[in-house]
Amino acid sequence: MHHLDDIDIAILHHLQKNGRAQRNKLAKIVNLSVPSVSERKRKLEEKKLIDGYHAVLNAQKFNFDIVAFIFVEVDNSSYHIPFVEKVVLEPEVQECHSITGDGSHMLKIATRNTVSLEKLLSRIQSWEGVKKTRTNIVLSTFKETREIPISSENKEMVF
Repeated sequence: MHHLDDIDIAILHHLQKNGRAQRNKLAKIVNLSVPSVSERKRKLEEKKLIDGYHAVLNAQKFNFDIVAFIFVEVDNSSYHIPFVEKVVLEPEVQECHSITGDGSHMLKIATRNTVSLEKLLSRIQSWEGVKKTRTNIVLSTFKETREIPISSENKEMVF
């Protein structure tokens, strides 16, 4: 069992808000030296508490005007691995989740228009083991984040 202290939690919280935060700014926020913050950040990365740092692009500026969720029903578990392998190769698929309920997988996609959406759906529906798909197109988005609400309650962790 490993423990996070309030400083680790503060660093993680601020990095979620701004992954580009400079070490000297983080050091001021948590009241430590820059080398100390750098060492803590390195340890958090080594422990795999930080998966990466990414730029969030404006999809519409790149003419990706449609975001949709595609619920896919795969015939049985023997098709799970081949399905996931195909999904990974589809650049328009942003997320793939195994789910309970209606379907076996949920995909979040970003595509340029209805023509490209139709082509993507046709490819997915042609994959061996895919029984059916159901697509919901996003009209507007009010919240989208990858942040998790970390706090002092998260101090004890298994890693």
